[in-house]
Amino acid sequence: MCYVYVLRSDKTNRRYIGYTQRDVQIRLIEHNAGYTSYDIQHRPFRLIHAQECASIVEARGLEKFLKSGQGRQCLGELGF
Repeated sequence: MCYVYVLRSDKTNRRYIGYTQRDVQIRLIEHNAGYTSYDIQHRPFRLIHAQECASIVEARGLEKFLKSGQGRQCLGELGF
């Protein structure tokens, strides 16, 4: 299984959208540990949405959509 997830930075109030084939909670812990320079600058994060996808292709497509203008608008309308 794959997951698309949306995180919110408590520090900067910015969203982070990603996908993973692993457990979403473990991925959240990794983001909060600061493995990348983006993570270090924007942590702590909290999980605001996660969606299970049947395949990695589906997850990549959904991630790409959510990062588009229309996808960001949809997230805003849903309160994310």
